[in-house]
Amino acid sequence: MSPTGPPIAAVQRFDTIDALRGAAVVWMTLFHFCFDLNHFGYLRQDFYSDPFWTWQRTFIVSLFLLCAGLGQAVALQRGQSARRFWRRWAQVAACALLVTASSYWMFPKSFIYFGVLHGIAVMLIVVRFSAGWGRWLWLAGGLAIAMKFIAAYAHSYWAGADFLNNSGFNWLGFVSRKPITEDYVPLLPWLGLMWWGMAAGQWLLASRPHWGSRAIPAAAAPLAWLGRWSLSWYMLHQPVLIGVLTALAALKTLR
Repeated sequence: MSPTGPPIAAVQRFDTIDALRGAAVVWMTLFHFCFDLNHFGYLRQDFYSDPFWTWQRTFIVSLFLLCAGLGQAVALQRGQSARRFWRRWAQVAACALLVTASSYWMFPKSFIYFGVLHGIAVMLIVVRFSAGWGRWLWLAGGLAIAMKFIAAYAHSYWAGADFLNNSGFNWLGFVSRKPITEDYVPLLPWLGLMWWGMAAGQWLLASRPHWGSRAIPAAAAPLAWLGRWSLSWYMLHQPVLIGVLTALAALKTLR
């Protein structure tokens, strides 16, 4: 029995959410593959300031966070226990620490100390404990996104706000300049996207209770499968891509 509506069929997953997350995984993989090609000298692109690449990153992260919010709405509606939530959270947090360690090995001057997994780990806790806000989640999400512009305004009129750019505080997102790091997903404004995902999920589950269990096209089945294993794929795809490109570079030197 759903706590917010009529009984729902006993399905293990919502294929629509998984397929949407899988689409984000494919997009992310292609983006990282191009980044790696650039790192190894096969491309000549500016991934740090060219809008073609920076906007893609924004859309990819946004899609992941919206899916994370949708997933939390489903988990809560199905009565996910605190134990199961914290077990999953521990997996995300452990992977975040592994990303920090591996990125420090590869990019010691710009390693990832608060990237997408770090951000998701913090946001999951906030979203979990604010799930009862109902429609106020829409407003909270909008305010979180607006904080990006409010922070920029505050920095322009108050020089003392510069301390928020320091590494001990910039994970909050109240910055006037992006820190030197390979991936940066601060709490604000990105929390707003996960809040909106939670709000959208709660609305859909309440007013369209069977939306997620609809059959998806057969062509989208691989995306749904990929979406179910998104964390594993996230952790493995870069080592594989970098390993292959490193092997190809080594073969070129032997010729």
